[in-house]
Amino acid sequence: MNAFRSAETFSPTRRQALLGSAAAILTAGVGGEAHAAAGTVVVSNWGGDWNQRTVRFVETPLVETQGLTVVRDLGMEPERKAKLLAERRLRRGSIDVIHLNDSDGFEMMKQDVLADLDRARIPNYGDVVPALRKDYFVPWLYSGVVIIYNKDKIKDPPRSYEELWDKKWAGRLGLTNQLYFNYMMMSGLIQGGNMTSVDSGRDRLVALKELVQPRLYAAHQQLGAALATGEVDIALNYKARGLQWINEGSPLAIQYPKEGAIAITFGAGMPRRAPNPEGAYVYLNAMLDRKAMAELAAASFYAPANGSAELSPDLRTRIDFSPEEREHLNFPDYAYVSKNTAEWLEWWNKTMAR
Repeated sequence: MNAFRSAETFSPTRRQALLGSAAAILTAGVGGEAHAAAGTVVVSNWGGDWNQRTVRFVETPLVETQGLTVVRDLGMEPERKAKLLAERRLRRGSIDVIHLNDSDGFEMMKQDVLADLDRARIPNYGDVVPALRKDYFVPWLYSGVVIIYNKDKIKDPPRSYEELWDKKWAGRLGLTNQLYFNYMMMSGLIQGGNMTSVDSGRDRLVALKELVQPRLYAAHQQLGAALATGEVDIALNYKARGLQWINEGSPLAIQYPKEGAIAITFGAGMPRRAPNPEGAYVYLNAMLDRKAMAELAAASFYAPANGSAELSPDLRTRIDFSPEEREHLNFPDYAYVSKNTAEWLEWWNKTMAR
């Protein structure tokens, strides 16, 4: 069983009213542990192919088969985070599980939105790569921001982020607004040599806009289509996305930047006001299923956070980073990002996205 609702389709008031009515009907007379095997789990997630793979590999085979109805609340991170922040004062919220990246997860934890998780209720958490474990977050997939280029048109690709500041890429570079925070950290990394120098890198981004005039796309899918049609020849995006587009037939190649790729981890958490914690734990454990993680990695080309997922040697080599590349990955300073991300988005929208 499943239900669907888009974050762009309903007003918040109507959406919350619908959820409240549905929850009252579905949970009437259900209590205790029985609630974990029957009822509704409301999942806040991105839309598009990300949600499609979540449904295919996790929700349909591993959650709905346990008697849960998955209600999907889809949208971009700022809107989904704002909803949870608005629900902090409510006795009961509307979301059971929220998909986030690692930086947003930290921010929501610091805002007292996400609950600390009882790992005893997530048996598969024992397989998680130790470096990725957090008390409030179930890490799921990870990758890094690399240079993706059309190998038929570009024979000498840039070897670093910094080399993109060159007028020869004018009109040929594609970016997506979804990665604004990564681009801002990237410019700070170039200018200041670390991941906490965003302020010093803003002028550099303005210079990129003036010199290269990058084409901006709303989402990954639009950027991938632009690379496929030749509207742009080079892009900054996750390695996993580049591999997806290569797999779809685009003539692309990937260059690891000499500065070290900016790392990203995706996962999920449970809001403190979750109406169905039992269902949330069923869902979070299903996300880390070994078989599901292996199948998801093969379909998405993201590296799995479950270290016991059985990947073929060839697939593991393709989707993961080499030991040297892993050593040079740049991980965000979560406290720094949490403090500044709202202002970064405002600046990006006013300065770069116009």
